[in-house]
Amino acid sequence: MEPPSATSTSDSSDSEDEASAFRALADPTRRQILEDLGGGELAAGEIASRFSISAPSISRHLGVLKGAGLVTERRDANRILYSLAEERLAMCVGRFLSAVCPEQIVLRHTKWRPAPEGDAS
Repeated sequence: MEPPSATSTSDSSDSEDEASAFRALADPTRRQILEDLGGGELAAGEIASRFSISAPSISRHLGVLKGAGLVTERRDANRILYSLAEERLAMCVGRFLSAVCPEQIVLRHTKWRPAPEGDAS
């Protein structure tokens, strides 16, 4: 049996990487956290205060999101601040959408994103 090529190893790694993002997106609480972070950076306590579940549960959800690369964290004194990893999320979901329904990418781009200021098209 031949050893896997660098390309197949890379493809496998990309697939697993993408799969971890979709596993993280499978939970409604984690999706809500991502939506909340779309408004900007939030402290862990601020995120937890938006939910009726315990802070340790929110911490586990944040750990899953961080492990999937969908959020980043930084420390500010005794607080942990979380941010949405927009590019990572867009890349994972975008690759999937491009493979499954490439014509929808054009529709999504034109429907959901306003034209830049000064762009008359």
